Amino acid sequence: MIHPSAIVHPGANLDSSVEVGAFAVIGEGVNIDAGTKVGTHCNVSGPCDIGRDNVIFQFASIGEAPQDLSYDGEPTRLVLGDRNTIREFVTLNRGTEKGGGETRIGNDNLIMAYCHVAHDCVVGNKTVFSNAASLAGHVVVGDHAILGGFTGVHQFVHIGEFAFTGFHSAVSQDVPPFCLASGNLASVRGINRIGLKRHGFDDADIKGLQKILFGFRNAKIRQEYLLNLAETSLSPSQRRLVDFIKHSTRGVSLKD
Repeated sequence: MIHPSAIVHPGANLDSSVEVGAFAVIGEGVNIDAGTKVGTHCNVSGPCDIGRDNVIFQFASIGEAPQDLSYDGEPTRLVLGDRNTIREFVTLNRGTEKGGGETRIGNDNLIMAYCHVAHDCVVGNKTVFSNAASLAGHVVVGDHAILGGFTGVHQFVHIGEFAFTGFHSAVSQDVPPFCLASGNLASVRGINRIGLKRHGFDDADIKGLQKILFGFRNAKIRQEYLLNLAETSLSPSQRRLVDFIKHSTRGVSLKD
């Protein structure tokens, strides 16, 4: 159902089951799949692809042009997957040509009020962005990551899967998977033990992750430590942690 006061561009493509609230504006080049609900006073700009069964609350701005001085009207895109909850006043921007042309957000994410996802970001599945968490451009966020309220993430930072950032964290370096980071500037404080337990990680694997992180923090030659670890028997999650740290481009800050 499309409210009579909503404005839908003739060049938009909406499934017949899509709901659009009062005074919402849907622009040219917007594609919205079945079951998605767009709240009152929302603005959805194209090119933009929105999947199935999303709930977009009032006053959100989806698919607007990137906030980048180099952007000159190129037809870049925002892709939003399925079953996401997008709360009030969230802003999700399209990509830039120099960044690959696409901002991509996966499935089953909860993005709370006043959050911002900038151009060329890649967000995985089943993440939680608490109120006012914000990503600068080119940030990558892995599956099941949780960003605490008012977390700010610097451009090009990678946040691994099952990572957690504390309230008001200023994240300027990479946060490895399975880890907990907090502070201004944020540092890795340890393994996200509670989060991992909730997702079914066993005690032995969690202790192995803790041992790797503790050893990396205390190693005199960290790259040598990582190379030595790579030759040992590791679980898939432990190997993922080692590989992430080894290939980090922005570095990893560890709390002493």
